[in-house]
Amino acid sequence: MQTSYPQSGNAATLISAGTTLKGDISSNGDLRIDGTVLGNVKTSAKIIIGSTGVVEGDIAGNQADVTGKVNGNIRATELLQLRGECVVSGNIYAGKLQVEPSATFNGQCHMGANVVEMNKDEQQPQALVR
Repeated sequence: MQTSYPQSGNAATLISAGTTLKGDISSNGDLRIDGTVLGNVKTSAKIIIGSTGVVEGDIAGNQADVTGKVNGNIRATELLQLRGECVVSGNIYAGKLQVEPSATFNGQCHMGANVVEMNKDEQQPQALVR
């Protein structure tokens, strides 16, 4: 006997405010983070970091909408939105970028769909040898 579960096209995984998750997250659906994630976040859909959300790690997805804090690199193959009082410390790679005047971003910005794909395995700068 085969069991069939109804699938909702717009269901999202939620990490609510007051929740701290340690470890990497990988998903095929949308993610909304209002709590704290100490690890990398990867999805083939959209990632939303709410105003109370904090991510200490890298983020990768088709789209990203950041209103909270991110300390790590962000890769969005389509659209990356930095909104409200968000604070991003890290490099961003985006097909398209939208930044509100109240957002804070410290890092390098690389735009264009081909840039996101080419730089998936970004190399860290090497220390000078004396």
